Amino acid sequence: MFVVTLLTSPAQPMLERGTVESLRDAWGGGAAVWLAPGIAAEFPVDSLPGNFREVWSDLQTLGIDLAAQPAEGRRKRLLIADMDSTMIRQECIDELAAEAGVGPRVAEITARAMNGELDFHGALRERVGLLAGLDAQVIDKVLAERISFMPGGHMLVATMKANGAHALLVSGGFTNFAAKVGAALGFDEYRANTLLIEDGRLTGTVAEPILGREAKVEALREVTERLGLGLGDALAVGDGANDLGMLGLAGAGVALHAKPSVAAECELRVNHGDLTALLYLQGYTRNDFVDA
Repeated sequence: MFVVTLLTSPAQPMLERGTVESLRDAWGGGAAVWLAPGIAAEFPVDSLPGNFREVWSDLQTLGIDLAAQPAEGRRKRLLIADMDSTMIRQECIDELAAEAGVGPRVAEITARAMNGELDFHGALRERVGLLAGLDAQVIDKVLAERISFMPGGHMLVATMKANGAHALLVSGGFTNFAAKVGAALGFDEYRANTLLIEDGRLTGTVAEPILGREAKVEALREVTERLGLGLGDALAVGDGANDLGMLGLAGAGVALHAKPSVAAECELRVNHGDLTALLYLQGYTRNDFVDA
């Protein structure tokens, strides 16, 4: 048994009953359940329809996300999430670079690295090198003035934790940001890279080993084992190429507003919804949500 979920942006509720019921009827599905009026609905099917990808593409043009997954075990007990452009709207290193006057150059490298065009480790070293000499106090300025949370993040973490899940933030960014972002969103723990600082200024280097794709996979394996969970108990979310390892290994890997090359490799894609989409995908209704 599988569950088909239709989602739209909570900021622009546009999911119509006719759309849901027409698709349900075409695929021979069971009774439709509205998880949130105008935002999310689901229905069961015995098997995955052969034209799923074609229908997915058609619905994308209407601003609707479509997902199908096994019905059993949808509710996860571990949330493992990327930070930059996932739990927050920005890429922290790009914001630091803007303050350092090298914003366009660093942003270009970031975009290519996240799309899988560049080696993540080398790209990170190159970008951090361009920040050499920047006053370390700029980090607090960026946190206060440039960083904003992705919609739905507080509710995602609070609701999953209220239902017994553990929340882990894993970032190819920096501990200076991950510590505060993680605490603000309610994560139980975080892992990230460390910017090296001497005499109050960034040295242009990052502590080794760098936390990249493999380190995120290792974090997923380590934490599930420590908690006595299986990999199938994990829900992973990210947007960049360095997230693909954990997205593929977790029981449910969600590409959130992801780079094209990343989305192409993921079965679960959210392009229109916000982070609360991850709750709807687990079968939570809007009334189940816990406000942080």
